[in-house]
Amino acid sequence: MDLNFSKDDVRFRDDVRAFIDEAFTPDLQQQMARSKNGYMNKEAHITWQKRLYEKGWAAPNWPAEHGGAGFTPAQKFIFTQEMDAAGAPHFIPFGLSMVAPVIMAFGSDEQKQRFLPDILASNVWWCQGYSEPGSGSDLASLQMKAEDKGDHYLCNGSKIWTSMAQHADWIFCLVRTAKTEKRQDGISFLLIEMDTPGVKVAPLVTLDGPAENQQEINQVFFEDVKVPKENLIGEENKGWTYAKYLLEFERGNPYSAGLNRALSKVRELANSVATDGETLAEDPDFQRKANDLERQIMAMEATELRIFSEISAGQNIGPGSSSLLKTRGTEIQQDVSELAVEAIGQYGFPFVSDTQGSANTPDVGLDGAPIVVPSYLNKRKTTIYAGSNEIQRNIIAKAVLGL
Repeated sequence: MDLNFSKDDVRFRDDVRAFIDEAFTPDLQQQMARSKNGYMNKEAHITWQKRLYEKGWAAPNWPAEHGGAGFTPAQKFIFTQEMDAAGAPHFIPFGLSMVAPVIMAFGSDEQKQRFLPDILASNVWWCQGYSEPGSGSDLASLQMKAEDKGDHYLCNGSKIWTSMAQHADWIFCLVRTAKTEKRQDGISFLLIEMDTPGVKVAPLVTLDGPAENQQEINQVFFEDVKVPKENLIGEENKGWTYAKYLLEFERGNPYSAGLNRALSKVRELANSVATDGETLAEDPDFQRKANDLERQIMAMEATELRIFSEISAGQNIGPGSSSLLKTRGTEIQQDVSELAVEAIGQYGFPFVSDTQGSANTPDVGLDGAPIVVPSYLNKRKTTIYAGSNEIQRNIIAKAVLGL
């Protein structure tokens, strides 16, 4: 296992850092610094992603033939690590990282020409229609129907926990097109325009507050929605296969750089809180907790480097590794956010529903404190989305341990 970067990789890392210094402007930095969930407003995200597009880096994981960056495995790893270390915005994944790979692998030539260029340029935004009320981790129990009406499908049902649906132009949905003994066999993968008559988006308010500028999840209703047959991806009733393929791109990203940055911010906050002349950062119990998290993050980074080395050597890492990264990464995220709440103490009591909306007013108490509790509450979701961590452990048990 070789964990050393080549001279070309080091030069690429320097190029990424130079790009971030120029493109990640103070206004974008301010929005990200006050974001409880990693989202900025839509205009800011488009600005950022178009800067990446102009650089040729909008799609690190796309093949060059479709306009992707053409990164080597080492460059992909470095790019992600440097972006996370700088606190730069993540890609809005639903178009670039989710539906696009499915279109590339299973879509027709016409669908590739129609959708991929606008996804790459961030001209069209997508959201994901998988979960339904009563069909969370048991995705195969979904009930949204798509009835064959000749030249179109007639869709009725709803999708829930739909992130950023209020901004989306399109939604990719798993829909039921047949009743079969094996539930997975009757599901299809359908693309639906959000402005189609009968589509309605309703916001869902979460524990972290009804933030207008950072509204995140929604329920999407479909009432007699007509969807042209040309919007079906691949074969009818084969959508479960495409959905599993998509999930390979939703999990398995590196976490360590972002976790290191988050823990550093916790230590900064702890240095600002003093009792009887001693800062919380000097408290032995706090030091023990912070040091333990640092060791876990170091182990996470070593695991990521091992997996990166295997990918660079052309090895197939399998689903177990991506499940491992997702499980440990999200659990450590939650632990770091919990320590942040402990670090600010009484300064966490004021309720701030919209941290970005208060950007022009002074923070209550410590600088940076208003975001801590909303972020902690928001991160309760991380061990549930993209397949709950209980599901991930089942995958690890089967794929890695052979149980």
